[in-house]
Amino acid sequence: MSVEEVRQASVRFYVALNRGINGDTSEMFAVCSHGDDVTAMHPLGGRQLGWAEVRASWEMAAGAVSGGSVEVSDLQVVLLGNDGAYTIGTETASATVGGTPVRFSGRCTNVYRREDGAWKLVHHHVDLLPDVAAAFQSALGQAS
Repeated sequence: MSVEEVRQASVRFYVALNRGINGDTSEMFAVCSHGDDVTAMHPLGGRQLGWAEVRASWEMAAGAVSGGSVEVSDLQVVLLGNDGAYTIGTETASATVGGTPVRFSGRCTNVYRREDGAWKLVHHHVDLLPDVAAAFQSALGQAS
């Protein structure tokens, strides 16, 4: 296991995420673990537990967002033994949500686990400042 392997897993995740927010979630499903312990806490809100909920959340996000991009910067990789690692960084995203252009940056954490020789995402979390979360809710027509 090496930091470079995890960096490459991160690259694959962000390629998949960008395809997902542009309507093609197939790569996202390939880079994620499908276990019952998979979790996500997206900038759109909520907390998803288990592959069924996480998969549904990626599908919902793909349906709510039309076009856009997400980039990660300041990526730091931390190795946890031979088969686990996490990354932290800053995500910068721009997209159209509910017909409204939205641009934000948030702190992100991604946790990876080696499964059958491949690094899979087991947890994704982005936290936003309250004003950014309110902008998302407003764009989607939800009360804050």
